[in-house]
Amino acid sequence: MAKVVVVTSGKGGVGKTTTTAALGAALAQSGQNVCVVDFDVGLRNLDLVMGAERRVVYDFINVIQGNAKLSQALIRDKRVGTLSLLAASQTRDKDALTEKGVARIMTELRDKFDYVICDSPAGIERGALLAMRHADTAVIVTNPEISSVRDSDRIVGLLDSKTEKAEKDEQIDKHVLLARYDAGRAARSEMLGIDDVLEILSLPLLGVIPESQDVLRASNLGSPVTVSNPASSPARAYADAARRLTGETITMTIPAERRNLFGLLFGGRAA
Repeated sequence: MAKVVVVTSGKGGVGKTTTTAALGAALAQSGQNVCVVDFDVGLRNLDLVMGAERRVVYDFINVIQGNAKLSQALIRDKRVGTLSLLAASQTRDKDALTEKGVARIMTELRDKFDYVICDSPAGIERGALLAMRHADTAVIVTNPEISSVRDSDRIVGLLDSKTEKAEKDEQIDKHVLLARYDAGRAARSEMLGIDDVLEILSLPLLGVIPESQDVLRASNLGSPVTVSNPASSPARAYADAARRLTGETITMTIPAERRNLFGLLFGGRAA
């Protein structure tokens, strides 16, 4: 039975799709059977980041509406054999995502995979709410700027009220992933520091992804950075974040940060 992870945020452009692809690939590279699912109906970028845009024949909405079987819509990655993609539709609107249809497909995906990672649209509209509805775990992607963090705080409230787990009075596991972080700029107070973000959100820190051109290059190549350049700083940070998602306890290393951030994972303000 798969663990369902939603990658979400309140603000657009923070790196959700990049994170979905990178975490999915890293988990698959470690031997997990993984499916990444694009909930951004009408825009559909996950297939581009995965380099699978020319291979999309059937999409999420086709399966919901009964025009294709799930097995027909799933696209197996050519580089990592245990990684699959379920693409969104570019030609439908978000009303085509029905609660009943999404529930049925998530049940099927749980039976087929070890991890199902849902790439949520930004904000609090229908697609975002359905992306988080069946999640066991949430990865809240934020950038080190106040508007991004404030919007992420709003998402925390929705995760605690609008998910199936919340309706059963159960807690959904929530983690912060800080993307596009530059330690030098943070030291000069040009962006929020890690402590600032954690103080506002009061959630465990899953990982810190440094600002890097490697991420942009990987997206333009149509390959998760953990596949295209596994030795790069962002790829290593994503790989470590993926290990933490599976329950491993490993030290978090932040470039140019002098103090050890290991304790932020499970204690203090990050707990």
